[in-house]
Amino acid sequence: MIGRSRAIVLAGLHGHVVDVEAHIGSSLPAFTIVGLPDASLTEARDRVRAAVASSGLSWPQRRITVNLSPASLPKRGSATDLAIAVAVLAAAGMIDPARAGAGAHLGELGLDGRVRPIAGVLPAVAAAVGAGMPSVTVPWANADEARLVPGAEVHPVASLAELARAYGSADAVASASEPVTSPPVPAMAESQADLSEVRGQGEARWALEVAAAGGHHLLMTGPPGAGKTMLACRLPSVLPPLADADAVAATSIHSLSGSLDVSGGLMRRAPFEAPHHSASAAAIVGGGSGLARPGAISRAHAGVLFLDEAPEFPARVLQTLRQPLESGEIVLHRASGATRYPARFQLVLAANPCPCGHFYGNGTRCTCSAIVRRRYFGRLSGPLLDRVDIQVDVHPVRRGADEPGESSAEVAARVARARERAGARLSSHGWSLNSQASGAWLRRHTPPRAVTPVWRALDTGVLSARGADRALRLAWTLADLREADEPGEDDVAQAMTLRSRGSAA
Repeated sequence: MIGRSRAIVLAGLHGHVVDVEAHIGSSLPAFTIVGLPDASLTEARDRVRAAVASSGLSWPQRRITVNLSPASLPKRGSATDLAIAVAVLAAAGMIDPARAGAGAHLGELGLDGRVRPIAGVLPAVAAAVGAGMPSVTVPWANADEARLVPGAEVHPVASLAELARAYGSADAVASASEPVTSPPVPAMAESQADLSEVRGQGEARWALEVAAAGGHHLLMTGPPGAGKTMLACRLPSVLPPLADADAVAATSIHSLSGSLDVSGGLMRRAPFEAPHHSASAAAIVGGGSGLARPGAISRAHAGVLFLDEAPEFPARVLQTLRQPLESGEIVLHRASGATRYPARFQLVLAANPCPCGHFYGNGTRCTCSAIVRRRYFGRLSGPLLDRVDIQVDVHPVRRGADEPGESSAEVAARVARARERAGARLSSHGWSLNSQASGAWLRRHTPPRAVTPVWRALDTGVLSARGADRALRLAWTLADLREADEPGEDDVAQAMTLRSRGSAA
């Protein structure tokens, strides 16, 4: 006899429906799982057998073969435990086969029969709903997260025995009635930091506003204590709430990472990731054995990735940022397959001008030689900096800069209006920010007279072709901030100045 159930297997954020078939044959007792399972999934044999016994049900003393179809798809993790157990019980005639095959089942089984929470429930349930299976059984601890998916019919379950009774078994008795709860996840810090706390730094504040309005990458260079980190940490406070698509993607990534606090529903505030400079390349871009897990750049999707003390990061880590900065996604290749994660983030770099940090103004306090300064800042390669639209110097704050600046709410209002103008202009092309506009569109729509300085800088080698396009994107953002229909010569000149750390090209 064959029993059937369904599970969802994730490859990155994309969920695949897996048909779970259990066959009970007349032979010596054995339990085999086929269909490219990994080591953790192969161990489901012992978890399922113990969970069934702990639920007061008789384990079939015959040959049991479980097939996970499609067999060509690599499968990993323990999220298929519950579906395997349901298929075996259906094959043994202990539960209603029609109920077993009606929807998807997600969950890891404990030896006592309780259903344990799993990571990635949100994208898995979304995949089930998208495949036409709105009825999804999930661990009791994952129920709130699963309910975030529109159209999902969520059935939380605390134990295998509870599910077996719901599917028609009269013999199932739970040995442990207390449901397993998820370990508490610290809520994402809803920072109360406000731009009004920043004293002085008018140029850097303006650069931060322009970066927020157009989704541009930003480099701030200055001595220690000038306020670079303070400014970067306040960038999310002036960004608008995430749109629905970005909110679902960001929430799904944090669900898969096991760092989602479901108490607030979908993530609407732009994520902020600030890895330490000792972080490895795998921690930044993603990695791990088997199919790779998301890294900091994916957790920062639709938000901000802040690299403080950027020259201190290993060169290999910095170079891995170049491809996702262009494509907005990261593809990680492993022996067991390729995993694709979204990685469209705003990069903010903060750097000291030299190892001692005091090379500014006339440089009298600096103890570093010219070659040491050049080597230190040279860790930020030209190809990486060419992708950073705004590069500004942040000077020390002097006495007397005590007047508070504008609040985050005031700046956020201007940022929102500028983004609305850009969205109205670019939405027909599938873009929402000036930083996403193609070079062909920019060259076609920017007034010829305004763009002349850019072509001159391109001809003299001051700007690369990529840099020219990025300068034009920046000019359109400046025009949107002053509520103009198109950029003028002043906007282009200011854009080139913002790209050159204060000196126009």
